[in-house]
Amino acid sequence: MRERAEVPFEFSTCVELRQMLGMRAETEKELVGFLKHVSLDSVYYHTHGALLRHRYRAGMYSNDFATWVAIQVRDRVLGEQLAVLEPLDFASISDFRDKIISVVEDHLKGMTVVPRVVYGEPFDFIESRVVEVPTGTKVHTMEEFRKAVSEVDDGSLYFHALQARVRLDRRRNDFSAWLGDALDLPSLAAKVQALDPYIGGLKRVRVQMLAFCDDVLSQGRDL
Repeated sequence: MRERAEVPFEFSTCVELRQMLGMRAETEKELVGFLKHVSLDSVYYHTHGALLRHRYRAGMYSNDFATWVAIQVRDRVLGEQLAVLEPLDFASISDFRDKIISVVEDHLKGMTVVPRVVYGEPFDFIESRVVEVPTGTKVHTMEEFRKAVSEVDDGSLYFHALQARVRLDRRRNDFSAWLGDALDLPSLAAKVQALDPYIGGLKRVRVQMLAFCDDVLSQGRDL
């Protein structure tokens, strides 16, 4: 464990820029048809990006597709099948898209009537780009890192814990990489890397990270 890192951790937050794509699905068949052709930025928006818009949501329907078929189409069976997919289990957004398509198509094979919106709202495909915004907060020590984690906004947690790992294709999330490399805390880094934002939302990520940091600070060593 190093008391002071040579390279500081620089906290950023993020802003999401959205664009409507003019693709509107009223049936599950239309949904999967559009899904095959939309950009990966749109797939990201409706899956991983849902966490940024629903920061405290840790319920059954963790992505927009599952939410729509379950709530608007009232197809709870498909909604649950899509909801149990773990986004971080997939190596790429493209792989995640392929799995969603496969689940919907398999579901439709056993149906004589294609489920559609009757009283609910259609599904509008949206594309987004997440822009990094530096906060000016730089930390060198474990104490400073812990304090910053308690104060930064949820957008910062999202950017460093999820955006960096999934969309920027980094092997580790930013927090884990810095704790392991700059402060030589491999055990703490592994715990932070293992945190799943889809279990408990960003609020749980913050609470768990603070608890892990407190354990290290109280013991004076990596645990």
